[in-house]
Amino acid sequence: MRLGLRLPQRLGVDLQHDLVEAARTAEAAGYDSLWTYERLLFPESPLEPYAPPDVPWPESSRQVADSLAVLTAAAVVTERVRLGTAILIAAQHTPVQLAKAFATVDQISGGRVIAGLGTGWSSDDLRAAGATRADRGRFLDETLDVFDAVWGPDPVTFRSPRVVIDNASVLPKPVAKIPVMLGGGGSNLGRSTSAKAVQRIAQRADGWLPLLTAPGPAGAAELRASWNRIREMASEYGRDASRMEMVVVGNVTFTERPAGRDRSAFVGTLDQILDDVHTAEQAGADELIVDLNLQDWFTSTAQMLETAVEIREGALAV
Repeated sequence: MRLGLRLPQRLGVDLQHDLVEAARTAEAAGYDSLWTYERLLFPESPLEPYAPPDVPWPESSRQVADSLAVLTAAAVVTERVRLGTAILIAAQHTPVQLAKAFATVDQISGGRVIAGLGTGWSSDDLRAAGATRADRGRFLDETLDVFDAVWGPDPVTFRSPRVVIDNASVLPKPVAKIPVMLGGGGSNLGRSTSAKAVQRIAQRADGWLPLLTAPGPAGAAELRASWNRIREMASEYGRDASRMEMVVVGNVTFTERPAGRDRSAFVGTLDQILDDVHTAEQAGADELIVDLNLQDWFTSTAQMLETAVEIREGALAV
């Protein structure tokens, strides 16, 4: 199983220097990919909590630097690692501009970009971008249609309720087809992911970006069952499911003492986190994204990177 690292975008990051240092350090440490995430703003009274029923957003999340700008900086100073978004919210972007931005970064990186997209859930962010929760699925489908059109040969002709392209060149093109991966919430498809979202992943995506919600064998079994079902559905649509990837997102929260049996995955001590890395592998993950952005107790990006290297070395030793 490969390991990826989410780049620092949080409050307190020196965007001029920390981003390139993080990208270089992660690549040198053997990480296989670098990832970014998206949050537009942080209201004083958010409409939804960080986690139900009332867990507040971490203070560090008040800043989330622009995802594609961060990936561009990483592209310039790396040579090998893949560069992905996990995830961008389609409804918060104009489809043609987003397609052009991805293609541009792909050209800069020499063809290393992965487009990870999702419907989103923050009403605050969606409203700021001129969208609503009701628009989410429809706008994501439209964005995927636009990607197919404008990343294909010119001239492009395309029509949808929001987008009209009439026999035009749309450049630059990606180096090759950019893999599109879709997020779909938790690992239990019946509870956390809608039937439409599952169908979209199976029918249109090159891979799935789930969260591992439970540690240990039970968590691995649940995630593997969900992934098997998605690939079965993909095969029913006539797609080659063996070419699809599952890239698990691990949002790490360290605790001073071992977390109890009822802990969530990637919450606990370093040893527990490393156990969860192994659980993701047992579930059949092709790759795991290690996310340390939500650690309020990190005093610097250097400290975050030391921990990232420690996790990488510990995972190799398992």
